[in-house]
Amino acid sequence: MAIFISLRRCVCRKSTAATVLLPLLATAHSASAQLPNATFDATKLHAPAYLGATGVISSGDNVAFARPDFDDSSWLPVDDKKTMRELFPNSLPQVVWQRMRIKVDPAQTGMGLEASGISQAYEVYVNGQRLIESGQVDPFIQYTEDARIVVPIQDAQVKTGFLTIAIRARALPRWWKGTGPSFPRTMLSIGQEDALRDHASMVILRREAMGWALQCIGIAVGLVSLALFNAQRQRFEYMWLSLAGLSLLADLPVSLIGPFKSLPANLTYAGFAINSLGGLFITLMILAFVRQKIGNWSRICLIICAILPIVVGWLSQNNIVPANYYEISQIPYQIIATVLVLIVLLLHWRRGNREAGILLVPMILWSLSAYLFAAFLVLKQIPSMHSLATRQSRSLAEFAIGGFEIGIGNLTALLFFLSIGVIVLRRSSRMIHQQALHEGELAATREIQKVILPESIEDLPGFKIETAYRPAQEVGGDFFQVLPTGDGGLLVVVGDVAGKGLPAAMLVSLLVGAIRGVFEYTKTPAELLANLNERLVGRGGGGFSTAVAVHIAADGGVSIANAGHLPPYLDGREVELPGAFPLGVMKGASFDTTNFHMPQASRITFYSDGVVEAQNQRGELLGFERAQVLSTQSAAAIVAAAKEFGQSDDITVVAITRLSAIANAA
Repeated sequence: MAIFISLRRCVCRKSTAATVLLPLLATAHSASAQLPNATFDATKLHAPAYLGATGVISSGDNVAFARPDFDDSSWLPVDDKKTMRELFPNSLPQVVWQRMRIKVDPAQTGMGLEASGISQAYEVYVNGQRLIESGQVDPFIQYTEDARIVVPIQDAQVKTGFLTIAIRARALPRWWKGTGPSFPRTMLSIGQEDALRDHASMVILRREAMGWALQCIGIAVGLVSLALFNAQRQRFEYMWLSLAGLSLLADLPVSLIGPFKSLPANLTYAGFAINSLGGLFITLMILAFVRQKIGNWSRICLIICAILPIVVGWLSQNNIVPANYYEISQIPYQIIATVLVLIVLLLHWRRGNREAGILLVPMILWSLSAYLFAAFLVLKQIPSMHSLATRQSRSLAEFAIGGFEIGIGNLTALLFFLSIGVIVLRRSSRMIHQQALHEGELAATREIQKVILPESIEDLPGFKIETAYRPAQEVGGDFFQVLPTGDGGLLVVVGDVAGKGLPAAMLVSLLVGAIRGVFEYTKTPAELLANLNERLVGRGGGGFSTAVAVHIAADGGVSIANAGHLPPYLDGREVELPGAFPLGVMKGASFDTTNFHMPQASRITFYSDGVVEAQNQRGELLGFERAQVLSTQSAAAIVAAAKEFGQSDDITVVAITRLSAIANAA
């Protein structure tokens, strides 16, 4: 995607010995024609001056070429109008030397040189002393060539009144195929070191500031997307967008250092890979945004088209294939992104997907620019149109706004990030609205639960009643009812609805209402559970619940029925109950009744599984043994102990103690 290609300017705007760079802030004292051994006069230099098209050139490689006393009278004069092929029509030398003689004011101090775009491997000598080395000329080790390197010239050299500057450059295969000038004037400059550094910084800032800013924005968007994906794992568009942001983060160090310092060319190749992978992530992100499913073959085709530029980029970097093959290798992927993805967005937009419409804005702009660049690429293959196509392509890629180079790629990236921001804001606004509605529903449910699950219940004659309830979330799925039967006894129902949160709380409301309704015509535990079971069976969503119902008579007689719930504890001993299905699992289920007697002052304690399943930080459960030991304590103490151990589910404790006075009266 151009979003990533444009952010890494050193990949798509590689300087070459056949490429004219931007002008300096000011020029001074340039000779219109140079003869062999002619001297460039820099004695009255008031601003940096170009030297690239100065002096004489020769093929071959000899360290003596750097010496100031070397006789270069037989060398060819530099001609910035001719191509390398025209200068060396009968040979393709691997190394080319350029020499120039500069007259300087011996009284000047603080002089320096600025070099940029000479070659992927070159050296610059002043009076036989090497001042600049980028890469390795022989054996050839490639480095990036777009860095603006500024070095000082020793005052002792300037005091001699003359400087002999020699450039040893590795000739690249593309030099012999290029149609541009062989020695651009701007590739070497002389002037005050401070002025050159200021100039280099200004040029770098003007060219790279927008790209750096967009990279930082992209990284920030990626980090935010990572946080969003962590909170919403079903939103895969956030995952792809976060990966795209991380790819920009991986490339950021090279983008920041590359303009100031030559780096191994393999890092540029890494940029090819990052660009391709970043584009792939963006495409997958767009498809995920509109919920467009793609088949396995389509996914394989997309990956192949994304990897192809990586392979060709490596071949181009190692001069195995021409440099323009990298641009050609991007065409299959660009067809997918600018045609197929664009069609997908249009279709979803017409179906009412507003997010697709928002993403259409940067995609249409990028698609149009991609078509133009493709047309320029074709025109470059026509010799008569090469120069015009190159100029038009460069003007589209590097136009300036407000003194800063923007380019169509950076403009597209800016619109893309703005579009993502608009989409995220829309989603956030919608989520805030939904959250407000959800919180309103929770508040209403909490009020209902306060009514149906009171914090405390008054003791009934002959019984002491203790209850404690602590939901794991704002509302819970546990329930209990303690209802007087009118004959001195009471009916207790304790249960646990499957699940948590609002759905479980709504089912609790249904069950509590059903318990109160059934209680009007039966106090028998087995009949009550059977009735509740029929009300739950067949409900949408497959809701079910465990429950235990017990009737305690005034004389201490107990009848109890269980539907998959934890059995209670009588005076610290577990009451043995037959197993049974939970409520809502099977239609027509019946529940066995167990009968026993509660002596005076005895205590029966009911738990929900939140007590037994409390879990500490080491992953240990509170368990049945600890729960049995706790069963003789107060309901509040049991809940506090389970919560301190590590609450992971709703906790409910109901304890009924038969008082002695009633036992004696009976």
